Amino acid sequence: MDLGVGPSTSSTPRIVDSSLKSASTLGQDGDKLSLIKLASLIEVSAKKGTRDLNLQNKLMDQIDWLPDSIGKLSSLVTLDLSENRIVALPATIGGLSSLIRLDLHSNRITELPDSVGDLLSLVYLDLRGNQLSTLPANFGRLMRLEELDLSSNQLSVLPDSLGSLVSLKVLNVETNDIEEIPHTIGRCSSLRELRADYNRLKALPEAVGKIETLEILSVRYNNIRQLPTTMSSLSKLRELNVSFNELESVPESLCFATSLVKMNVGNNFADLRFLPRSIGNLEMLEELDISNNQIRVLPDSFRMLTKLRILRVEENPLEVPPRQIA
Repeated sequence: MDLGVGPSTSSTPRIVDSSLKSASTLGQDGDKLSLIKLASLIEVSAKKGTRDLNLQNKLMDQIDWLPDSIGKLSSLVTLDLSENRIVALPATIGGLSSLIRLDLHSNRITELPDSVGDLLSLVYLDLRGNQLSTLPANFGRLMRLEELDLSSNQLSVLPDSLGSLVSLKVLNVETNDIEEIPHTIGRCSSLRELRADYNRLKALPEAVGKIETLEILSVRYNNIRQLPTTMSSLSKLRELNVSFNELESVPESLCFATSLVKMNVGNNFADLRFLPRSIGNLEMLEELDISNNQIRVLPDSFRMLTKLRILRVEENPLEVPPRQIA
């Protein structure tokens, strides 16, 4: 039977049959794939050795699971299943041995199969906007992973195996219920960006200071009282946001993170009363927010912040407007 699939120089799926449009042309509800058509597309794509498959918002709303045959797509390099209503992934997903990029954002996935740990080529994984409460213990096998987005889920715990992700550069776990970041995070020796806003963190592990590659650290809207004393080792840290916490102090050691350009410790309200005496060491600092705290006096070294362009000090009981600001 002629399936209408001719030779092609493109790796994107073409027309499977007269009633099934390519994934790239779907969009309207009437064009969305039924389970039967999805299975047909998978079979044809497997035979063609398709490398890229985009099914973003292209599955009928009734489809909440994927056929086991998805595991046949061993040539796939990128797979986009975002903005559908998928609840679970089949164990056969681990058969996608060539997969580099997997986008599953905005589905209804409640758990991941252990076989996700078999996706050893994976570099980019987007799971934001699902309903995950745990991650597989073998998640750390994804040692080539560079970007991981777990934001807007229901995670309360991150596995210790996270520390095995030695290639990880960007980690986003914001808007979850996480109370603790595992100390193994210190082994993520390539990490540049860590975002954990809107969680239930009470502290950051001292091991954060071991991530010498870290450039951006954002932990807004948590319950953090103290920052690690090891932050002096963060020689590449450019941006730090600890606003809307319960921060009682900023450690002197932070003042040795001399690459800092932006620092926000605002809105810690009744808790933060002092800035570190050595804050003037942060000679690269351009933006500083200390608003809505209980700071009465700025340290003498403050005048050394000669690159400071933006300073927010409102809603502090400053006793004397600092001359160095004027």
